[in-house]
Amino acid sequence: MTPSAPPGAARPVRVLMVAIGGYGFHYLRTFWDQVPRDTAVLAGVVDPQARSSAIWPEVEAAGVPVAATMEEFYAGGHLVDLAVIVSPIHAHVPQSLVALAHGSHVLCDKPLGATIQEARALVEARDRAGRVVLIGYQWSYSAAIQQLKRDLLAGAFGRPRRLASLCGWPRGMSYYRRNSWAGRLTDPDTGAWILDSPANNAMAHFLHNALFLLGPAMDRSARPAEVQGEFYRALPIEYADTVACRVRTEADAEVLFLASHATELAIDPRFRLECDDAVITYGEHSREIIARSHAGAATSYGDPDATPQFQKLFVAIDLAHTGGAGAPPDAPTVVCGPEAAMMQTLAVNGLHESASEIVPFPASMLGRPDADHFAARGLREALLDDYRAWRLPGESGRDWARPGRVARLDGYAHFPGGSAPGSASTGRTPR
Repeated sequence: MTPSAPPGAARPVRVLMVAIGGYGFHYLRTFWDQVPRDTAVLAGVVDPQARSSAIWPEVEAAGVPVAATMEEFYAGGHLVDLAVIVSPIHAHVPQSLVALAHGSHVLCDKPLGATIQEARALVEARDRAGRVVLIGYQWSYSAAIQQLKRDLLAGAFGRPRRLASLCGWPRGMSYYRRNSWAGRLTDPDTGAWILDSPANNAMAHFLHNALFLLGPAMDRSARPAEVQGEFYRALPIEYADTVACRVRTEADAEVLFLASHATELAIDPRFRLECDDAVITYGEHSREIIARSHAGAATSYGDPDATPQFQKLFVAIDLAHTGGAGAPPDAPTVVCGPEAAMMQTLAVNGLHESASEIVPFPASMLGRPDADHFAARGLREALLDDYRAWRLPGESGRDWARPGRVARLDGYAHFPGGSAPGSASTGRTPR
């Protein structure tokens, strides 16, 4: 459903697009193709490489202000209601803070950022500004996921006990060479944390979704209490291309997360949620979420991808019309804000505290690259087996697998180590 200006709206929402290459191209293309001009207008672009984007000719023709940085844009006296931030992971929170400081609402694409201290800073800045912040995990905006979560909260299936999630999306070196930060632990220029593994980029959606479904309220995700994780690598990159972890939540539910860019063939996203009275699956047999009670009744929630991918943008525009301080009681609500999204960030930080090394797959598993993709032979089948058995690779007995330690996250407030700068830190960062 595309947004529309509410009755009596004085003017369209003024939107700033931050990064218009890559995924940002699709945001802007959707904005221009599907959002009525009386509802929202493009008020500016921030991107140091704007002229390299395929959509640049249209931006240039629109005559909107274009700047290399957020600071430069706002210093020009430009006013925007909503900043849509689709920049690299390590820029998400810093750019969101600048937007909030200048009175703009924010839609920041996933993930929220790299560290839990960034997430906390974003919440504090939002509260000071009295603005709205949304994080762009699109499944959280889908009708199927929201209805399933409402039913889970209502106790329709009894207490949720454990959820397993698996995805395998093969990626080659072209994926990692597309920019300077893909597959990196830190930004090579600034040293800022990136933590760009499958868990914190392409498949962050599915780790977030697991925690979101188990959350105690519609706008909250389950908080990880402990994480045990493993990192593996087939591709010649700095960081991990394969990730596995088990998260134990504060409500004593379990999340098993398995994700890889190094499988020979794709594994379509899937999850299995076991509750006291039902088993809920997606992707195992179809692209529908199906809940099957132990008594035999089946309920279909449909495909979460049936809701438009950019529903997050449409919701953000609606919220920019009515959100923030003094919003009316019937204003749209923020379902996926920082509080919901930061639990994925916390889980990723715990994963890095747990897995003290990135384990290379043995040479015997690695064949000659097909085009630019070094796949690990047998990895697809191994991950499917682990998903069915509810286990980590390190629990399988395979000679290449290495279990991580259990990292406790009670009071965890700073990555790495869990403590604030200047105090004792016991965390371990993978090398």
